[in-house]
Amino acid sequence: MTTGNIQLLSSTLARAKAEDRAALIAYLPAGFPTVDGGIAAIKAVFDGGADVVEVGLPHSDPVLDGPVIQTADDIALRGGVKIADVMRTVKEAHEATGKPVLVMTYWNPIDRYGVERFTEELAAAGGAGCILPDLPVQESAVWREHADKRGLATVFVVAPSSKDERLATITAAGSGFVYAASLMGVTGTRESVGEQAADLVRRTRATSELPVCVGLGVSNATQAKEVAGFADGVIVGSAFVQRILDADGDEAKGLAAVRELAAELAAGVRRVS
Repeated sequence: MTTGNIQLLSSTLARAKAEDRAALIAYLPAGFPTVDGGIAAIKAVFDGGADVVEVGLPHSDPVLDGPVIQTADDIALRGGVKIADVMRTVKEAHEATGKPVLVMTYWNPIDRYGVERFTEELAAAGGAGCILPDLPVQESAVWREHADKRGLATVFVVAPSSKDERLATITAAGSGFVYAASLMGVTGTRESVGEQAADLVRRTRATSELPVCVGLGVSNATQAKEVAGFADGVIVGSAFVQRILDADGDEAKGLAAVRELAAELAAGVRRVS
């Protein structure tokens, strides 16, 4: 039976910790600006210094995503992106780099596709796991059974509003790492990431040995350095997507821009004083 790459994800995060730095985790949607263009963008981000990439499964009603990622999802969906394209994106990005690649998706597409089929294909593609922002822990048993069997991480999202007892329930069910949303709201770049995130990381760590990675709002090296001061990983999505949108169809320009941003952020998470 083919198993996925949860161990690669765990060892990558552990290696960053051993180097006394936070891991850089990048997010890009599959099929954006095209399927091939999206794969090239992920390779460029890895080339620039990302440790892990989350591949977004474009969804017509992305509740957690702000306008930048919604725009990218619309482009991908209009281009006819399918789950098969998401799997191909994972496979080619992982095979080209040997680095851990996760899928970030809402629950509805998996539910419709079939949990067993989805986990089987993701493991076969060399995927490391799934981030599931809207799957309630208490309804996740079937997913977790199949993910565990296939060697895939199940990453749940915690928020500043999560009470300590709730955090303990979520972290006990998760694997790979915990995705800490730095603020209440949707994805997008922010002026400041701030104290709420540091408090959430502290409270989450009190419930679990899993690495805690912070996303929502980080867009530059200064913010990456700030978050790296208290988190195990720094997650950046909208800022990468915006660079590709700003390239306005010029693929070479877009790839250069995301590679450059990854390098800046990679320097930021290394906490160079």
